[in-house]
Amino acid sequence: MNIVFASGNPGKIREAAEILGKGFQLITPASVGITEDIPETGLSIRANSLQKARYIFDKTGLDCFADDTGLEVDLLGGAPGVETARYAGPGRDSAANIDKLLREMERRTAEASAARSLGLSVPPCGRTARFRTAVTLILGGQAYTFDGVMEGRIAKERHGAGGFGYDPVFIPDGYDCTAAELSEEEKNAISHRGQALRAMAAFLKEKR
Repeated sequence: MNIVFASGNPGKIREAAEILGKGFQLITPASVGITEDIPETGLSIRANSLQKARYIFDKTGLDCFADDTGLEVDLLGGAPGVETARYAGPGRDSAANIDKLLREMERRTAEASAARSLGLSVPPCGRTARFRTAVTLILGGQAYTFDGVMEGRIAKERHGAGGFGYDPVFIPDGYDCTAAELSEEEKNAISHRGQALRAMAAFLKEKR
């Protein structure tokens, strides 16, 4: 099945192709003439996912899907959330996003420690977090959404050279290493995006 994936991120495209497996041929937006940035101004990851998929469908009329992912860090009240890809500001890269994340967590932890030293009651400063993904498929003009969540915690420093995005500082539950230290097969088996894409693939196979 030929299907447009609304992403220009090589890491995401490779990951999606591996998860979906044989029988799916991913088409990039550039290969169908879409070279501009795809809008993602929604207030939630589901809204962004739908907006990106609709943009591709409206431009091409082709079956397509889009994903959006948010990293929710409990210490930061769920941030960066919908701003995950732009946490350090427009045009900044993943390294800058990670730098800001670690700084903000260190700052919040220091503030809590100072408050405790004054005798104030402060909730524990854990490092729990989760990746949440929404994948929107548009098939024959109809939209369907598939979700995935991967729980874990944020490491204090980077480890590993694999993956992309925040993988070097995200330790999935049940592991003592970051997602960037896992093989692609190991990561895809447990990841938020893997869960959502496998649900989408199963849905498409039923539709055939």
